[in-house]
Amino acid sequence: NKFAQQAADAALAARSDLLAPGLAELSQLSDPEFRKLFSKSPIKRTGRDRFVRNVLIAIGNAQTRDLVPVVEKRLGDTSPLVRAMAVWAAGELCSHDELAALKDQYATQEDDPDVLSEWAALDLEPDIHAKS
Repeated sequence: NKFAQQAADAALAARSDLLAPGLAELSQLSDPEFRKLFSKSPIKRTGRDRFVRNVLIAIGNAQTRDLVPVVEKRLGDTSPLVRAMAVWAAGELCSHDELAALKDQYATQEDDPDVLSEWAALDLEPDIHAKS
């Protein structure tokens, strides 16, 4: 909002610990860490799993290959919602060969239908037109 002004009431001021946090940091939050960080914040109502899902969407859209290891860690998350979005983000950031290796490692252990659907949606068929 280009016309926004700093609130005069200190209680409404942005917290310094929440100014421009890194996506990698945010994706690593456990539930207790999430609750502590966003205590007294409306973001806390979102819940850790939906918040991390949104962070993974931002990571996938950022197109920053440096974040691939961050995404890979979330492929083993306890939350199916987070794992499903990690698969999508991996599809946005990884090469065909990297995705195939990740699928071999993670999809074979997966039992959640939504996460399996994300794996199935990736185009991992061999590219017959690829040059050697």
